[in-house]
Amino acid sequence: MLDTQSPVVVDGATLKCNALAAIARGSGRVTVAPEGVARAGAAHRTALAAVSAHACYGRTTGVGANHAVAVPPGNGHGLRLLRSHAGGAGETVAPDVARGALAIRLNQLAAGGSGADPAWIDAVAAALNAGLTPEFPVLGAIGTGDLTGLAATALALIGERPWRGADGPVRRGLLAPAVADADALAFLSSNAVTLAQATLAHHDLSVLLDAELRIAALSHLALSGSAQPYAKAVQAARPHPGQRRTARRLRELLGPDAARPGARVQDPYGLRALPQVHGPAADALAQVERVLGTELNAAAENPLIDVHGGQVLHNGNFHGAYLALALDCARLALCADAALSPARLAALTDPERTGLRPFLADGPQGSSGIMVLEYTASAALAELRQLAAPASLGTAVLSRGTEEHAAFSPQAARAAARMVPRLRTLLACELVAAVRALRQRGAEPSGPELRAVYGQCLDRLPAGRDDHPLDADIAAAEQLIAAWN
Repeated sequence: MLDTQSPVVVDGATLKCNALAAIARGSGRVTVAPEGVARAGAAHRTALAAVSAHACYGRTTGVGANHAVAVPPGNGHGLRLLRSHAGGAGETVAPDVARGALAIRLNQLAAGGSGADPAWIDAVAAALNAGLTPEFPVLGAIGTGDLTGLAATALALIGERPWRGADGPVRRGLLAPAVADADALAFLSSNAVTLAQATLAHHDLSVLLDAELRIAALSHLALSGSAQPYAKAVQAARPHPGQRRTARRLRELLGPDAARPGARVQDPYGLRALPQVHGPAADALAQVERVLGTELNAAAENPLIDVHGGQVLHNGNFHGAYLALALDCARLALCADAALSPARLAALTDPERTGLRPFLADGPQGSSGIMVLEYTASAALAELRQLAAPASLGTAVLSRGTEEHAAFSPQAARAAARMVPRLRTLLACELVAAVRALRQRGAEPSGPELRAVYGQCLDRLPAGRDDHPLDADIAAAEQLIAAWN
């Protein structure tokens, strides 16, 4: 667990996903390593020297289709760029995403390559440490730079727009307008907002993937499942990394229960094929983490200020294809995996599989028990399927044809974030059913971790067996699952 009491050291090279989540969702402070400031300073000096001799996109020229228009120094082009590009729309971005974007852009500036004055580093760090969060709408980016959100952030840094503070809106200028005017594009050229959204979604979905295995292990016990599908020999015969990790985790959770024979020769797919379906989702999220690990610490600037070569390099490192495709794959894999939860839930309603009454009902004949949970779970899965649609299949031709392709990584990241509450609800339905079945059977897990999890469930989930409103049970299960991170 990351120590959120100590400042997170930002050096432009080693920012991890868990550290970013701690900054975004906590009140932790940041400090910038001297080497990060030094890299930024060297890039700034190189940029000033290079643009005196060569054209530099966004500094001595306009942007987009105006890239061929020369801009004389000192005419306020940078400030006009910030004001004109603060043109987003839609709901306001979540505070943790906005704070995460600040932290990511701070780290990217410390990586060197933007050519921005190190004063930007001081200003952004001061905003984070003062608990200030920029406010801007979610719409405006398509995977070629979060221009609208970062433009609004820059305007807050110079005091033209309010921050969200602890006690409401506050205006605080932390950067001289002259610095913003000179380095406007150097600050804007980033996907920091998208990366923040993706990092936080990755964290939440990873937590839910492990929660699924805890819940599936409880369902396994309630259904008297066989642990043969999770055996080491089975996994060694088809050694996909995620599949093997999934089976190992299930063996850990089941503990001594893994050695007991199952009730059937062949279990339903929700148990028997769990490693083979859950494994790809785990591998896909691991790929997202690898992509994020590169992006969080990249000097993905256009133009890139090459300090060693003393040159300005115009390039396409702003393009978000890597992240968009990784997120698309992860959402598809998560949706396929999520479909096993309603399958296990259906098994828990079946007396031939549980030895209990249909729908785990109690009371008079014809009682409905947990019947409606299948409907709620299916509704959640239907929305997960909608959110799994690939964003990277989109296309756009913008700025008079100058920019003719886009990754749509912001849309992929927001879709991943919207999957979190629906997946939590889906798993909560299964958890309610599994715990109810175990209570009716009088069975308890023998593995220490799973036994502790089950104890939490007994404490937190309603114990009533008669027909009663199940929305309270689902809400309690969702809260319990959310606490597992």
